[in-house]
Amino acid sequence: MRYLCIMIAAMSLCFFLSSAYAADNFQFKKQSELQQIKPKKPVKIKLRRSAKDEYAWELTGDDADEILKTDKKLRKMLNTR
Repeated sequence: MRYLCIMIAAMSLCFFLSSAYAADNFQFKKQSELQQIKPKKPVKIKLRRSAKDEYAWELTGDDADEILKTDKKLRKMLNTR
């Protein structure tokens, strides 16, 4: 029984010493690929209707292609009615 307790204590000591040594050698590295990824911001639409029931809108956003796609969709949707 004593032999088992001594063995467990020795293994625990080795485990804690090895984990403490490993923690000293651990370094954080920044990955530039992950820092450059940003979520896409949606296109903001300000829709206005005139007194003659004509529609006009302002589109704002970061991506010009998305703004053009949104404009095309709006024109298609509003002209079919």
